[in-house]
Amino acid sequence: MRTHHKSTVLAAAALTVLSLGLTACGGTDTGAKDAGSAGASQQASGAADSGTGAAGGADQTSAKSGSGSTGGSTGGSTAGSTTTGGTGGKGSTAGSTAGSTAGGSTGGKTSAEAPACAYGDIKVTAKKADEVPTEHIVLTATNTSGSACTLLEYPLIAFGPIQTAKDVPAVAKSKPAAPIVLKPGAPAYANVRVALGGAHEDNKVVKSFNVNLFAPEGPAEGSIVVNAPAGGLAVDEAAAKTGYWTYELRNGADEF
Repeated sequence: MRTHHKSTVLAAAALTVLSLGLTACGGTDTGAKDAGSAGASQQASGAADSGTGAAGGADQTSAKSGSGSTGGSTGGSTAGSTTTGGTGGKGSTAGSTAGSTAGGSTGGKTSAEAPACAYGDIKVTAKKADEVPTEHIVLTATNTSGSACTLLEYPLIAFGPIQTAKDVPAVAKSKPAAPIVLKPGAPAYANVRVALGGAHEDNKVVKSFNVNLFAPEGPAEGSIVVNAPAGGLAVDEAAAKTGYWTYELRNGADEF
């Protein structure tokens, strides 16, 4: 009976020890699992933190890259501005082209600015008008130089010695609208009244006379001697008048 009781006690003790061992083992496994879970959680956390850090870095990098892109865009905009400037340049080119087109008028100015004809550039001849008695003559001025020149105003005529001859006044209505520019070999004309017709005691016979030209500042130096038509001219200086130089004689304007 005692032997049996001892065996029972020992068996119970063994079971208790075994249970404790198993509990200890189970606790160890649970702790290991918990430790593993905690470690995994920490690793996951660390990885998440690292990921967040990486994401933050990436965001910062992206932000920097974004700034670079903004800079690129700014640069693009700047380039766009440059392009716009180029367009403006084209506008300027268009403006220059328009200026060049206006240069056609510059060509006109060049012609208008041809130097004044000097007495050595011009040959003047006289012809009686087709009328009886002779009251008018037509002067023809021909450019004998090798370049264009401007025939200014009207002929300064002296029917007699230059120092004492009476000035022959010009008829205002015959003045042309633009200066007379003569190319080499080209003529211009002036109608001149020499008398009022019929015999008059103040008439004088003229075999030749002098013609002066105008310079921009006034009468030019040098006189052109013009031979009178055959038989000479009966001139009444009090009645004499001259028209302006013109490309061709005009009805009305050159009738006086």
